[in-house]
Amino acid sequence: MIPLPVLEDITDRSGIAPRIELLLPIGVRARQLAVRTLLLGMLTVLADHRPAHLTRVHQALTTLPEDDQRRLGVIADWKHGPHQLTYRQTERTFGLVADALAKDIPGGLPSARLQRLCDDLLQASIPDEFTDASTSLAVDWTDVETFSRPPSRGTSDCADPEASWGHRSGGGPGQDSELFFGYYASAATMMRDEHGPPVPELARRMTTCSCRHDPARALVPVLTTLPAAGIPLGDILADSGYAHRDAGAWAIPVRGAGAQLVQDLHPADRGPRGTHHGAIISNGNLYCPATPTTLLELGPLARDATPDQTAAHDQQTAETARYKLGRITSDDADGYHRVACPAATGKIRCPLRPASMKLDRDRPEILTPPGHPPACCQQQTITVPPDVAAKTRQKHDYPSAAHRKSYARRTGAERTFSTAKDPATNNIARGWTRLMGLTPITLWLACLLAVRNQRILTAWDTRQADDARRAAAGLPPKTRRRRRKTLASLAATAAPP
Repeated sequence: MIPLPVLEDITDRSGIAPRIELLLPIGVRARQLAVRTLLLGMLTVLADHRPAHLTRVHQALTTLPEDDQRRLGVIADWKHGPHQLTYRQTERTFGLVADALAKDIPGGLPSARLQRLCDDLLQASIPDEFTDASTSLAVDWTDVETFSRPPSRGTSDCADPEASWGHRSGGGPGQDSELFFGYYASAATMMRDEHGPPVPELARRMTTCSCRHDPARALVPVLTTLPAAGIPLGDILADSGYAHRDAGAWAIPVRGAGAQLVQDLHPADRGPRGTHHGAIISNGNLYCPATPTTLLELGPLARDATPDQTAAHDQQTAETARYKLGRITSDDADGYHRVACPAATGKIRCPLRPASMKLDRDRPEILTPPGHPPACCQQQTITVPPDVAAKTRQKHDYPSAAHRKSYARRTGAERTFSTAKDPATNNIARGWTRLMGLTPITLWLACLLAVRNQRILTAWDTRQADDARRAAAGLPPKTRRRRRKTLASLAATAAPP
């Protein structure tokens, strides 16, 4: 259970309660339930592993110690004596808040006002000591099923008109995906920088959209506003669901905001994909026209690869990098940069570059250069416009060892939603909240991730204290050993009949 003062500190640091109060109408009689108290009730319910029901909010507030109830306005002095908050008042205040934060014409995306409030609430749940601890973010989306029943076949009428049909991972054997009715929730989770110290995996930003919208496109404006808030963008770790989007929908705006992409490529985007001035476009880079096809068609390393297979794969990707045209300038204001032939930069030997033939023979050698050399072979450098490999260009060569190690950090995004869907805490399955509509669900999810951040911080502090205790005792830090058993190992150790 998270202490009430911690939740009050998050609410006050965010500053969202007084901003919402200014949006609410002024009635004939003053409301007993303030927005600040409502938010505290929502956070308290989620911190106590209870579902996101308004009845639970009312119950959580009315079971606080009497001093806290009076301080928060749950018990107020009325004309005929003390009056305790009723459920009707709780429902009324939440309805006013939802109406004030919703769009005039619902369209399946949160309003700008609602998104800013959710950003501020999540940012307030991150302690100052970790605000600038990392610039890397792992992004992912998940399904959030609405409590409404789907519309009948051939109709569009239901209790939640903003919800829509979407796809999620299938739960049955051999079932890749299944349909659900609801929303997509996206989150950006803090991860350690490549050469930085470990950091707690805190959710820094989130958003929600109807399934009729693309969750990757919905998350882009949330990420690109981070630099304006004083939070620079570093590595953005994303799976192929983001990388396969059009360059203008994901890669270009995120890269334009200062981020570097570290992402898995979709199978349809891997390998050779055209040429530019004779250079082969493959996996986000430009390669020599004489690059062996087997090197360009290398795929990512299998998860169950043996150490020998890993070493062989890393050797092949390292050899592929020798054929890559080297960048010699950074992007200019329009996104153009220049690259040079790998033979001109001393990475390979090529007869078309006589000076390169004097290099050591440990470098790859082009035995059959093109009969009609293209511009990339004749010129010292070529200009690469921003539309070349705009979708697949990223920080590390794909699928090199450096990319594999950097991309391994993306699992933090999976852990963010696994904790949110843990039946032992707050399982956001259907029925988790009976409120319908994008605005109520988004507000509840923002509160849930803020509470989750506090649980992550508690676990982080516990691990740090344990490591300090072990270090004082001269013991190494406790590590989690990965255990993997195979059928072959079980068969080898099985006792004879």
